[in-house]
Amino acid sequence: MELTWPVYGLLWCAAFLAGFVDSIAGGGGIITLPVLLACGFDPHLALGTNKLQASFGSCTAAVHYAHKGLSDFRRTLLGILFTAIGALVGTAAIQQIDAAFLVKLIPIFLTVLFFYLLFSPDIGRLDRHPVIAASTFYAIFGLGLGFYDGFFGPGTGSFWMLVFVVFLGQNLKAATAHTKIMNAASNLISLAVFLVLGNVLILPGLLMGSGQLLGAALGSHVVIHRGTGFVRFFFLSVVALTIARLIYSTYFS
Repeated sequence: MELTWPVYGLLWCAAFLAGFVDSIAGGGGIITLPVLLACGFDPHLALGTNKLQASFGSCTAAVHYAHKGLSDFRRTLLGILFTAIGALVGTAAIQQIDAAFLVKLIPIFLTVLFFYLLFSPDIGRLDRHPVIAASTFYAIFGLGLGFYDGFFGPGTGSFWMLVFVVFLGQNLKAATAHTKIMNAASNLISLAVFLVLGNVLILPGLLMGSGQLLGAALGSHVVIHRGTGFVRFFFLSVVALTIARLIYSTYFS
């Protein structure tokens, strides 16, 4: 693997685009992870380096949304705890087993959720009553999605947005903001494990992190100043492209 200046430029551009997309609709990992693999990174190094650069974007967006009053860290402490535990277990598991089986299931899950949101036009426009208690929600989805993010990652933000909308009744703006808190928790825990195991390339990760910072800041600014209709359209578009990319890479490449 030779990291030349053109390769560094490609990695930075991919991270910038991923940071922008991820801060609005999730799914940034579906951009950066394939690029890292295409540049010749070993799979575990690609996953670890991806966590380093993604942490910049998720933390930036989480802080920006909280500063604008769209989320509250104190109300998500239980979610952060369960997500961190799930991510820790998932990251440890990916070091030992093949993710191929799980990867094949993700497009199916995303497709079901995509069509649910597509044919429920009022979902996410306004706040609704929660379907389950917040403590139960964070225990189930914190552990589950935290594990998935640590184990593989791409599409995690999209899953979080959907479950915040469907089960906690949040509008899409609030769901986007709270998603970034959960993403930041799982990214940081997963990154710590990859660092301990020596599966992170620092320089490429930091370079991509600078792109993530700018992309996430721009994307979160767009969400704050645009309505839920724009977020819904952007989100559905990103999820559709994520599904297509995952199906192609999993079943046809």
